[in-house]
Amino acid sequence: MEILHSKILGTGEPLLILHGYFGMGDNWKSLANKFSEHFEVHLIDQRNHGRSFHADEFDYEILTEDLVNYIQHHNLEKVFVLGHSMGGKVAMLFAVNYPEMVEKLIVADISPKYYKPHHQTILAALNAVDFDIQNTRKKVEETLKIYIQDPGILQFLLKNVYRKTKNQLGYRFNIQSLTINNSEVGEALPSFTHFDGNTLFLKGENSNYITTEEIPLIEAHFPQAKVVTVKNAGHWLHAENPTQFYNEVISFLS
Repeated sequence: MEILHSKILGTGEPLLILHGYFGMGDNWKSLANKFSEHFEVHLIDQRNHGRSFHADEFDYEILTEDLVNYIQHHNLEKVFVLGHSMGGKVAMLFAVNYPEMVEKLIVADISPKYYKPHHQTILAALNAVDFDIQNTRKKVEETLKIYIQDPGILQFLLKNVYRKTKNQLGYRFNIQSLTINNSEVGEALPSFTHFDGNTLFLKGENSNYITTEEIPLIEAHFPQAKVVTVKNAGHWLHAENPTQFYNEVISFLS
């Protein structure tokens, strides 16, 4: 059985952080350093991302089982879980399936609803790179730029480019599996599932991933949920307003 790669910082009660689609635990490094003053922080790379193993299978049930295996491997009992976007969907499914393992749940800028696939441009950009031809970071960036103008998204994706061998670059994520299984990322939390523990939803003020329409659905699945808006932030709320994000999480967990 393969175990997810992670970086573990600090001591105390375990706080597991789950990144979003195309991300990796490293994206959370600066916040994790602050959280590690109070908690044992596990910066996890989910399957097909970061330094974790690659596999053809990729859906929320499987990602949740990966998390359970990880928790058992590290002999953790009750954990705090914080998930962003895709990681938030994993965290929600984990909480409804394994409530006895969850101390508190934090979901960042995603709701339990179904989201239509909307990463086609990013996938087209990533698949347009041929590492035999685009053999420098600059050439990779130029190819991605044809599709992606947003400098923030561009830099976020370029973090996944690394030197595979002396002469060849590659992606850390498993682009084949993520392309084939793209529709899985928008899947809804199964109906009639619920987690009765303390739950915090953080939404970006300028993001449309959680709107007032989703509040009743959130409350149906998570009756104890609080929904808090992070000001001056979009979908990457933890990066765009790390101060408020940190303060909301710490006050909720303590």
